[in-house]
Amino acid sequence: MVFRIAGGLDVDVNRVVHFGMAEIELSVGTIEYHDTGGDGPVIVLLHGLLMDSSLWADVVAELSTDFRCLAPTLPMGAHRDAMHDDADLSLPRMAGLVAEFLDRLDLHDVTLVGNDTGGALVQLLACDDSPRIGRIVLASCEAFDNFPARVTGTTLAQTGKLPPVLFGLFMQQMRLRPVRRLPIAFGWLTKRGDATTARWMKPVLQQREIRRDAVRMLRAIAGQPNLLVDTARDLPRFERPALVVWASEDRVMPLEHGRRLSELLPDARLVEIADSYTLLPLDQPARLAGVIREFVLESAADVPAPAVGSPDRTS
Repeated sequence: MVFRIAGGLDVDVNRVVHFGMAEIELSVGTIEYHDTGGDGPVIVLLHGLLMDSSLWADVVAELSTDFRCLAPTLPMGAHRDAMHDDADLSLPRMAGLVAEFLDRLDLHDVTLVGNDTGGALVQLLACDDSPRIGRIVLASCEAFDNFPARVTGTTLAQTGKLPPVLFGLFMQQMRLRPVRRLPIAFGWLTKRGDATTARWMKPVLQQREIRRDAVRMLRAIAGQPNLLVDTARDLPRFERPALVVWASEDRVMPLEHGRRLSELLPDARLVEIADSYTLLPLDQPARLAGVIREFVLESAADVPAPAVGSPDRTS
């Protein structure tokens, strides 16, 4: 397997362990991801629409001393490498792409974390009963009938109906901070993360191929409005540990949805975090990292250790 480390170095190995950015060729195209390396328990963190892996930078900084953290940049509008012309960029296919990522890197007992639309991906994967997933974390995310999410998600879905050229012209407004801070943009998603959201806009503003991918993705999402309603029916089948973390001031993802998710999942707990909007990794990274750390260590400790050296008494 060939990985291309950022900077142009190709390394042919089964697994690359290093600090920083790597790239991997998957079925839809080249995916960038951050990998802290190490031998600790594995945490994979998923972002939402028009975001990249930097959403998780401060959370990963808190967790990387004890965990191997991987944060892929999925083709959701802030990626830098265009996908194949025939790539399916629907949300179910995006979930399949995450499953492919876990398989190709041969990751086991993964704690899968999702925020915003990343949490929708986690729900889809939880219902697929992947043996690689040991536990899940849903952090202020789309669920039930809030898909695309109110205000921001529905606005994006509407703009996705435009041809890529007109979509690009519309998105040019996002260069301006007052526009980014509107409720229809990132204003209700984060209190403190405007500098990060400005960086997320660069690929879609500067690259025609990324605009093409973004429009394809948004149209696919708009075409499946009942996707998470249907997915919720299968969530009770996920019996592994689950943590639901919600911003108590969230104005885009209803707090009631967090409570409903925690009730649907058989082995779930709910934690509310104050002084944050939807993007908890930007507004309260230390607090979010703390509850993830506690959850992973406690749930891993609850798994019975396999018997070692027990005599075979069947003969």
